Amino acid sequence: MTAPSLDVVALGSAIVDVLTTAQDADLDARGLVKGTMALVDDMRADELYAGMGPAVEASGGSAANTMAGVASFGGSAAFIGKVRDDQLGEVFAHDIRAVGVSYATAPATAGPATARCLVFVTPDAQRTMTTYLGAATGLGPHDVDPAVVASARYTYLEGYLWDPPEAISALRLAISAASGAGRQVALSLSDPFCVDRHREDFLELIDDHVDVLFANEVEIMSLFEVSSLADAFDAVRKRGRCKLAAITLGPLGSAVVTPDGVTERPAARVDAVVDTTGAGDLYAAGFLHGLASGADLVQCADRGSLAAAEVISHVGARPRVPLASLLEAGAG
Repeated sequence: MTAPSLDVVALGSAIVDVLTTAQDADLDARGLVKGTMALVDDMRADELYAGMGPAVEASGGSAANTMAGVASFGGSAAFIGKVRDDQLGEVFAHDIRAVGVSYATAPATAGPATARCLVFVTPDAQRTMTTYLGAATGLGPHDVDPAVVASARYTYLEGYLWDPPEAISALRLAISAASGAGRQVALSLSDPFCVDRHREDFLELIDDHVDVLFANEVEIMSLFEVSSLADAFDAVRKRGRCKLAAITLGPLGSAVVTPDGVTERPAARVDAVVDTTGAGDLYAAGFLHGLASGADLVQCADRGSLAAAEVISHVGARPRVPLASLLEAGAG
């Protein structure tokens, strides 16, 4: 078997984030549910954007943020996701390559514009997102190079992509390529509403194809339709192929679930929580980088918490400080 040349390759939605601050009353006035992600059409996206205050634009997308984090740790990462050949598409491609992530997906030359996510950050650092998927929904099997997937130790799948039909075919092709090469497959549940929409598909994936599962406490309880974390952990341990789950618990840290038990780890210290956008994405980055570099599970969880702590200390979903330097310094 050929040795892997990449640590992680991810499939996800290529999105440009537009971030602004807001009050709870602003969310209510716009009909937004605090702390969630809602899909919107282009008209609703334009309406919300027109009513936003001063904003910061930055390339984003859940899995893309995770790959940026892996690269910031010094790992080798690639991203597969679709943009349009427009200005935002150029911004996305430039930004992700600039942070050291390989990105070779050809842009669409027709159809919807590059995806954008409008992020409303409230004073308690919670983020409420409305996403226009646009060109991201055009990701299909033709965009997936099985050889690239087979070259990665881990293939990371974004749960959000289980909405567009063509993207599902792309994900399944990537799963097949990874499994055929004897590599590991990781899945992020992405959002509780996403879990509600695709529960049976996600359970089938976990039983038959997924080696590493990422979720937060709300998502994992929703997946198994239980009312306690303990019951959710028990359910994870009884599933088929998936023998490792990393569950983020907000300020309480995280829990690593394996057939041998549950290991809880504290959150890394942060002086001030400014914006929780990307916290779960960066936790996954640290955990995956740890796995790819041979760290034990406690070290993986702590590496994830280190990355999450860095990203919530400022506005924006990607690291401002090289995570490799924080890891070398022994922070967190």
